[in-house]
Amino acid sequence: MAQNEAYHEISRKIALVGNHLPRHCGIATFTTDLLTALAAEAPEIEFWGVVMNDTPEGYRYPSQVRFEVNQRTLSDYRLAADFLNMSQVDVVCLQHEFGIFGGDNGTYILDMLANLRMPSVTTLHTVLQTPTAGQITIIRRIAQISDRIVVMSRRSEAVLREVYNIPQDKVVLIHHGIPDVPFVDPNYYKDQFGVEGRKVLLTFGLLSPGKGIETVLDALPKVVEQNPDVVYIVLGATHPHVKKEQGEGYRLSLQRRARDLGIEKHLIFHNRFVDLAELCAFLGATDVYVTPYLNREQVVSGTLAYALGAGKATVSTPYWYAEEMLAEGRGRIIPFQDAEALASQVNDLFTKEVERHAMRKRAYTFCRDMIWSKVARRYLDLFSVVKQERKSRPRAVFPIKTMNTVPGEIPNPDLSHIIRLTDNVGILQHTKFIVPNRLHGYCTDDNARALIAILMAQDLTIEDRVIADLACTYISFLYHAYNENAGRFRNFMGYDRRWSEETGSEDSHGRAVWGLGEAIALCQSDDIRGAALDLFERALPALIDFESPRAWSFALVGIHAYLRKFSGDSEVRRIRERLANRLFQLYQENATSQWPWIEQTVTYANGKIPQALIMSGQWVPNEEMIQAGLCSLEWLIDIQTDDRGYFIPIGNNGWYIRGGAKARFDQQPIEALNMIEACRQAYNVTSDTKWIAYAQRCMEWFLGRNDLGVPLYNHKTGGCFDGLTVDGPNRNQGAESTLACVLSLLNLHKLRSSQVAVEASAAIAGLDSSQGR
Repeated sequence: MAQNEAYHEISRKIALVGNHLPRHCGIATFTTDLLTALAAEAPEIEFWGVVMNDTPEGYRYPSQVRFEVNQRTLSDYRLAADFLNMSQVDVVCLQHEFGIFGGDNGTYILDMLANLRMPSVTTLHTVLQTPTAGQITIIRRIAQISDRIVVMSRRSEAVLREVYNIPQDKVVLIHHGIPDVPFVDPNYYKDQFGVEGRKVLLTFGLLSPGKGIETVLDALPKVVEQNPDVVYIVLGATHPHVKKEQGEGYRLSLQRRARDLGIEKHLIFHNRFVDLAELCAFLGATDVYVTPYLNREQVVSGTLAYALGAGKATVSTPYWYAEEMLAEGRGRIIPFQDAEALASQVNDLFTKEVERHAMRKRAYTFCRDMIWSKVARRYLDLFSVVKQERKSRPRAVFPIKTMNTVPGEIPNPDLSHIIRLTDNVGILQHTKFIVPNRLHGYCTDDNARALIAILMAQDLTIEDRVIADLACTYISFLYHAYNENAGRFRNFMGYDRRWSEETGSEDSHGRAVWGLGEAIALCQSDDIRGAALDLFERALPALIDFESPRAWSFALVGIHAYLRKFSGDSEVRRIRERLANRLFQLYQENATSQWPWIEQTVTYANGKIPQALIMSGQWVPNEEMIQAGLCSLEWLIDIQTDDRGYFIPIGNNGWYIRGGAKARFDQQPIEALNMIEACRQAYNVTSDTKWIAYAQRCMEWFLGRNDLGVPLYNHKTGGCFDGLTVDGPNRNQGAESTLACVLSLLNLHKLRSSQVAVEASAAIAGLDSSQGR
């Protein structure tokens, strides 16, 4: 009780951030078990869960879960920090795994951590020996913000020190927790599962290809030869992410393999997620536990920890956690994917019963300090230490979050109106208010833009099947639009499915290439990517003879997207260089210090020109090209910003001729989108936050900060008015304007995600500089 009182003096509320049951994943199980153990050890403290949701509807969480974060929405992470700060939580304990947070490499979690006022302790569930540059930045920034880093293996300690340059005194080893179960004879539990009198092999956990179950199946015939009474139990549901992508294809492939090997009488699949009590019973019935995992760099395995804690004889592949835990005779190690070695070791353990039971005893004894109650006490002790250390340091000053210190709020993208406008042919061009107007049919331009929008939105909590269906519809339209004889895309098609021309504009062809290139880069389905790739390749040759600089620019953006996926394609790189040089030459021939532009008139899709120049200059590479793009973009922002600081796009009723007056109306949503996309590219190259401010200014045009003071974005419908006229907004909400608004929102969310990563890199660079690295 005295220790509990000490904990209480230090903390009244502690929050664990991660996942939580009933979500099915290893982090959810760990967080739930740790939270339960902490509450049992210190009942006078409130323990809360802050959880990541990967589905729109979330889960039916228990009462200890106090805040839910849409893992793909950056603003939710800052809201979580605000909630924890205002709730006066004393310590936050983050469970970190790259894949459970939004943004590239899970960048979004940094925004929450950086805005916390209380001490934080981060438990790393993955520590990579060969991380990407982005992953190194994330882990180092987490270590910089956190008061302590917890790892669950000695190998993790060494990797953090040697690869990530994290000081050893900031890292604490606390083993993965395990349930406290008695050391019993496996025969005690076997009748519960109908395997009495049989030798039981077990592997449990969420099923996925990386588990290496095939190796056990391939070994089983030789095990059966010597032990005809053996049965192998594969316990666990298919991993939700695997099931979403492949259904039960992987499990069915294992079952087919078993039948081909003639071992179906010796194999039991339990396709369900079991609770702790049932799991302990399965472990109790096990004679030999097997972890045939394929990833050498795996630094923790909850399933292995549970098996050893239950006193199981274990055979495993040599991933790092297994090598550490099975040392000193606590288990047997075999090479990866070596079925003969696995069969040999299993048969040997079944033959040498005395050795098997001695191994069981060694494992069980070693794990006594890993039971959840002891692990919880170690965490509580650590929480006390970091809270006391924080008290001894000068109190950090957290400025009031006035509007000028936080990013402007923007809506989450809504695909409702895009879906409303889409039928089984494609997306319709126009509407009467929000009702699709079939009179004007379809166009290639809008279907290309729609393809990009829905694939950029797949990171939102939208059903994958909906995304796939829409992507198929838009790509199918582009296939139908492509005229094989001319090697060009048609553009306009009536509702009667008759084309109004045999060859569309160069711009529409460029937009189609843009859409296909982005689809190749963004699509998560190999089948859909393959379809886009085939059409992309056929559409490229026509670009060489084009004269439209906007067609070049649209195509260049699509080509760059394609090369993000297939950077080694020399022919596409040559086409990129030719188009980029022609665009840059046009700039050099026409631009002056007072008029840094490619033409004598500023017309439409203006932001696409500097976007293409900046992007091409970055990757060709050509520094002068980058500067030309930045200069022209800065100029476009200047001539389209009024004295109030409002974005005022060049109107299409007269444009802006050099030496003349700028047309004020009609102002088109597509112009705001092109400027936002260009600003995003400028920020990616320069890391200068002024480009984020400019992009935000353009976004606010949609939201009401414009000449007429009226919002164009319709929160209720998810649509966007078709521009601003001198008489007011055009209240029709057609495809071009709606897609422009949705793409603007998506690009701004991406831009803010990039900002979090850039700020993390800058913070790490500052740390290295201060330490003389």
